[in-house]
Amino acid sequence: MTDEQPHLPDLRAADADRDRVAERLRDAVAEGRLDMEEFEERLDATYKARTYGELEPITADLPAVGTKVSMVKGPVDDDPAAIDWAERMVSGEPSSTLGFAFWGGFSRKGGWVVGRQFDGFAMWGGGEIDLREARFTERDVEIRCWTIMGGMQVIVPPEMTVVVKGFGFMGGFEDKATGEGTPGSPRVVVKGFALMGGVGVDRKMRRMEKQRLKEERRRERLERREERRAAQLEQRAGHLERADQHRRRRHEHQHRSDTSHPSPGDDGTGGSGG
Repeated sequence: MTDEQPHLPDLRAADADRDRVAERLRDAVAEGRLDMEEFEERLDATYKARTYGELEPITADLPAVGTKVSMVKGPVDDDPAAIDWAERMVSGEPSSTLGFAFWGGFSRKGGWVVGRQFDGFAMWGGGEIDLREARFTERDVEIRCWTIMGGMQVIVPPEMTVVVKGFGFMGGFEDKATGEGTPGSPRVVVKGFALMGGVGVDRKMRRMEKQRLKEERRRERLERREERRAAQLEQRAGHLERADQHRRRRHEHQHRSDTSHPSPGDDGTGGSGG
């Protein structure tokens, strides 16, 4: 029986994930673990990476200090900041089933309740469908997006299972989200059609996770600042101690010199005959 390496999901990486890897690379340069040439090569690979599997090797040989870049979305027990999908499943009616924009826009975000199906339509306008804080009445959800000379964005959290099936004509249906989420996640299928317009489906961190990472980075900066200050104080104390030792040695040398060479008249014979 052979040990198998854990398989990284072919989950699309979000811009926030690439930024976290880039931050770890900058820390590695500051710590002297990477030279500038290695840093530039890895940074270029970071922003070209499309999945977690492509991001993971970039920091595989760097120790996990400070902000740990996790490429595998674990269950809630492993990550207190992860989504508890059981808590997100609710009963009752959805708070909205339709978003419509004509020469204007619509937005669905925050803790809204999503049902089995949601339809969004935008003509010469735009729409935003944000599922990062949403609650769900069903495990299988279908988001249908239709745009004519308009635009629409669907935003999902990194922990969600997503399938994108839409297409565009003289426009685009951009998929940056297809992939598996954490256990218990609802399965969200995004489909539809974009005519001379665009629909984008992206994974982005939740506000709580962004705030947590921001606080971690702030705490790390404070800790590094305190470490540098303590090192400077220790170095300064060492300089002062060496200067004090030098003064004492010079004083002792001067004292020995004075006692070994008495001035005329100090031997008791007087300075002249009488």
